[in-house]
Amino acid sequence: MEHVTDATSDTRSDALASALAKQDVAAVAYALRNDVVIAPLLVVKGSAEQVRVFGREGSDKRTLLLFSSGENYARMIPDEVDPQVMVANGQWLREFLTVHSQTLEMVFFDVAGPAVMQAAPADLLRALGPIEPSTD
Repeated sequence: MEHVTDATSDTRSDALASALAKQDVAAVAYALRNDVVIAPLLVVKGSAEQVRVFGREGSDKRTLLLFSSGENYARMIPDEVDPQVMVANGQWLREFLTVHSQTLEMVFFDVAGPAVMQAAPADLLRALGPIEPSTD
């Protein structure tokens, strides 16, 4: 499950927000497996077609920023006119982390607050469990 929406919408994961507020690693993993997570999208020429990742200058490694709500993402980038996000589930996150495992060095949750957490992609993959077979 995934869909694109405005970052300022009411789309959120209360389970993830609560787990982050408690800094409870097990609850974060549970929320990621059973609820949604908000991923920022890169908007180019008015179209949001790929997940936005961030990098340090001079490094080919990237950081994935995920959020418990679109509002938390919008708070991080207050000057962007039309921030877009994707609402995704744990299956999507497993697949994304697997595909990009060679370039992602860290994942941050709610980096603009109020409760920031970080995890190594490999640790998240272990917490999410195996990729489920497609039912298509």
